Formats: sequence, C-alpha cells, structure tokens
Amino acid sequence: MRLVRIGLAQVNTTVGAFAANTDAAIAIARAMAADGVTVGVFQEQLIGGYPVEDLVQWQGFVEGQWTHLQRFARETAELPSLFAIGVAVTFHGLRYNAVAAVAGGEVRALVPKEKLPTYNVFYEGRTFTRGVVPGGVDLLQGVPFGDLLVECDFGTVALEVCEDLWSPDGPIGRRAYSGAELVCNVSASPFRLGVVQTRRELINTRASDHAVTIAYANAVGANDGLVFDGGGYVSQNGKAMLDAPRWRAGFAAVTVDLDRTLRLRTENTTWRADQQAWAEANDPVPTVAIPREVLDTAATRATLTYPVPESKSFFLPPIAPQPDPRQAFFEDLLDALAMGVGDYFEKNPFFTCIGVALSGGRDSLLTLLVAHRYASRVRPDDPGAILKAFTMPSQHTSEGTLSAAKQICADLGVPLEEVPIAEAYARELAATEEMLGGAPANEITKQNIQARIRGQRMWNWSNTSGGLFLQTGNMSEKAVGYTTIGGDLEGALGVLANVPKTVVMALLDHLLTTTGYQGIAMVLAKPAGPELAPNQVGEDELMPFPILDACFHLFGAEKLLPDEVAQVVGTMFPELPAEQVRGYVDKFTRMFLGNIYKWVQAPISLHVGTLDLDRERALQLPVVQDKGWTRGG
Repeated sequence: MRLVRIGLAQVNTTVGAFAANTDAAIAIARAMAADGVTVGVFQEQLIGGYPVEDLVQWQGFVEGQWTHLQRFARETAELPSLFAIGVAVTFHGLRYNAVAAVAGGEVRALVPKEKLPTYNVFYEGRTFTRGVVPGGVDLLQGVPFGDLLVECDFGTVALEVCEDLWSPDGPIGRRAYSGAELVCNVSASPFRLGVVQTRRELINTRASDHAVTIAYANAVGANDGLVFDGGGYVSQNGKAMLDAPRWRAGFAAVTVDLDRTLRLRTENTTWRADQQAWAEANDPVPTVAIPREVLDTAATRATLTYPVPESKSFFLPPIAPQPDPRQAFFEDLLDALAMGVGDYFEKNPFFTCIGVALSGGRDSLLTLLVAHRYASRVRPDDPGAILKAFTMPSQHTSEGTLSAAKQICADLGVPLEEVPIAEAYARELAATEEMLGGAPANEITKQNIQARIRGQRMWNWSNTSGGLFLQTGNMSEKAVGYTTIGGDLEGALGVLANVPKTVVMALLDHLLTTTGYQGIAMVLAKPAGPELAPNQVGEDELMPFPILDACFHLFGAEKLLPDEVAQVVGTMFPELPAEQVRGYVDKFTRMFLGNIYKWVQAPISLHVGTLDLDRERALQLPVVQDKGWTRGG
C-alpha cells in the first residue's frame, strides 16, 4: 500500500484581498496538516480572488500576488504537505492563470492553465494567455514554469487549472501517459442549476479514462454576480472516494492508496497500449523533483489507514436516504441566491443593512425571503437588525396586499415601513401632463410613475442609510420588458433577475410547505400582478407564465426561430389552438427583441443558470437590430 491523504480546501475569497485570502489559506493548510493531509488542494486564483477580469491588466495586481504566494510558502514551511494553490503570474509581459506547487517553504513549480474559457460568464481569453510555454519549461522568478510534473516521495503529481479538466483534449492525457498518478485540479467553477451532477460525472469519467486519481477543489462564495458553491471530489480511476460538502468554507479529506491506481493501469490493456503508442511518438512531460529532505511525508503517511466503507462492505452501496431531486433543486437555488446576497453585502464595505420594497407580489416576497435566509444565518437572534422592508401603497394597492406585507414581516421578524405614494403620484402626474402641454398621460406612463416614485424613494433611503437596495424583478418579465426603467428595474443587485417566473412561483410553494408562513399563503392567494392599475393581472397582459417561459427557453437558450418555437410550444400545450400558440410566440418575440434596451440597463445580477440576461456576462445581443432575421431574412 502507498497511502496518501488528500485534502480539498474551500476559501471564500474577495477579489483583490490578497492578505485576507492568503491568511485564510494558511489557516486551512495548517488544519489540513494537523489532519495528516499529504496533498492539500486549493482553488483557482485563490490569492487574487475570482473572477479578476481586467484587474490583471494592472501589473501591480499580478506582482502583489507573488509576494503573498511566497508568504504562504514561508508560513507553511514546517508542514509535511504538498500544496496546490491558484495564482496569477506574469511571464515575459504576459499574464497567466496558474497553479503553484508549494512545499518546504518554497514555490517548487508553476503550471499555467491551457484552456481559457471565453464563453457564457467567462472572459479569460480577453485577459490571460494560453499556458503553452515555448520549449515546454522555463524559469519564472527562479521557479520551473510550464508543462511539468512534480515528483514527491509518495508519487508523481500533475497540476492543472479548472477548464483543463473540462476539455476532452486537455493536458491530463499526456501527463498521465508521462507517469502522473495524482492530478490536482484547482477550480473556480460557478454554480449553475444542474452543474453538480455534470461535474461529478465528468471527474469520474476523466479519472477512469486516464487511469489516474483526480483531486478537484472548487471555490466557494460569491463575487459580483457569480456564485461559487464550493465542494470538491476525489475520484480514483473512476471510483468516487470523496464528495466534499458545498456552500461552506473549510476542507474535507480522504485517504487513498496510490498503488491501486498503478495496479489498475497494469490491468487496463487499452490504457497500456494507448500509453505505449503515445510514448513512441512524444517526449514525456518534464518532471520537477522535490527532494526528500525538503518534503518527507513518510512519518505522517505511516499513521494513515486504508479507506474502508462505513457499511463495512466493499460490495454493497452505502445506506443513505436519497433526497427528492425537486426539493434538492429548490434548496440549492435558495442557498445560491442567499450566498449571492450575503457576500455582495458583506464584501462591499459601503453597506450597513439590506432593504427590500414589498409590492405585495411574488417577486418581492421571494426576494425578502432570500435576504432573510442570509440574515437569519448571520443574525439568528435578530435578522431584522440588518434587514428592512418597505411598502409604498398607491391608490391601486389592495388591502389584501398590505395585509400580506405586514403578515410576512411579522412571520420573519423584519421591520416594515409603510410610506404611501398617492400624493406624490398626483403631483408627478400633474407635472408630467404640464410637460406634455396639457395633454393627458397615457396609461403606461401612469403606471410607470408609481414604479419610479418607489424606485426613487428606495435610492434616497439607500443613499442616507447605507442600505443595499435589492432589485426584485424576475427574469421572464425582464426579458419581455414588463418592467419600468427607473422603477422596479432599479436596485444595486438583482436577486431574481436570472430566475424565471415559473421557478419563482415553485420556490414560493416550496417555502410555504417548509416554513408554513401565513404571509406566503396570503400572497399566493391572489393572481400575480403589479397593482399599478385596477384589477391588473400579469398573465392577462402577457400570456400564461408557463408558455412565456417555454418561449423564452426555446428562443433565448435553444436559439430556435419563432416557427420552430411555435411547433414545440404547440406540442407542449396541445389543448391550445395553433393560432393562439402562434400569437403567443409572435408576441414574445416582438417584446423580447424590442425590449433589449431595457434589460441591458438592469443592475448587476446573480447568475444561477445557463440562460442569463446579462449583456456583460451571458446573452450579448445588440440593442439596435432589424427583426426581419427571425422570419428568415
């Protein structure tokens, strides 16, 4: 047996907080060493935080990270462990996203990231250079830099960064063929709905394909709109050995027998034949050896025990309750949104509290519940100390809406301020009609005046109180412009801006079931609508929300043309006449393309899915365009 203990760390970093990020890593490194960890794997860009975006264009931003990487090395010098830690470096004037091998008080090797994602929420190709060093290996600050392996007393280690694992032709193949037994992947993979299962399957597949043990550590926490769920995996030749907890900082560890990895290679004739063919045509990846006098893990490894299942059976799966996938989906999404709100609030030193304007509708209710989920974790004794709610009734606000707002705030222990806007609305309407030369304002303008008064008041409250003003609109209504610029589109952070309306309603049903809050039931008892006009119902003015979300997904995510969208929607809802379906699709397409100018002005928003309305990070669409292309020309 050749037992090694692998630790996966999760650090909640802040972009640019070099000292704090490194301090947290040092503390976890010491805790891992005390647990007998042989190899500690941290996350991508740990020292600088992630995503760094254009900050890497500042030379000082990159150079400052090297100072703290060396400090990490010095302050972990006495630990008998190898550490893999993400860092940005400069080489010949170019910036690289790299992983450093640290042991015995020094940086021993630097391996740059080769696959740079520039799609969806990623922009690495804009700022970083692809990590292919001419000649294979060079020296950076006296440290071997390039495509290389690290030889330790316990075995051969390969280092890689995030996307290098996701690509089927990534560097893991040649490194495994060159002798790597353990592949340490430092990652910052944002949370997206459904990504967890994909990650797990990907890592097991890569470990099986390349006959290696993979240790994958992911970032945790939120920076701007990206939310990282943490967690990590150890997979030995395709066998899952560790599934680290998510949504929390810290570390998890497992012991593996690296001799098992080598034995499985000898048994796998296909892998051996492929390795031989590769070796005949290629030079092996160079190796950097860490001398035994620098890193001697023998004493610590001698205390390790062979990994045995808790069930004490190597043939039976563990006895564990299987979570309901729908309930797990809801809780994951709520955790992501709460972490996004909490980290945005805590990592910005400008905010003293959080504010939500309750309209009486579903979106603002869910936003309040998400903020409360965060607040009750950091202030379980008094979440209302950092969370405030406001209701600003107009002449169209029903008594049921006011009662529901009061009830949910009582349920949550959150203070509620009632600030009527009827008088302000009358004054603003008169001023508007005066600007129109005495002509009456149209109905849309009358509705928008109410929304803008509320938005202005929330900003005024925020300016003086230092409060984080949360924008409450959902993605579906935002997509078709069912929102007001200067009104409900306003806020410092869009909490639900990438959550479809049907998901909003399902989340509220889930929360009603799990919490029993009467205020939720009171809101759900009435049709969804903004109450900016008499008897206003959102689905009457738009279309049924399931159809709206179907159109949005098929057109926005699947990139189908309207004719194709109508065909699929008609299949989904066969009870509807074909002409009615076509009318809905045409209406959606017209509203979606005609209101891009609105949603590109929305505040920064939390990213939780693969279809996001964010011009900087996701769906980049021109505001000015001719819609004729949707009809084929």
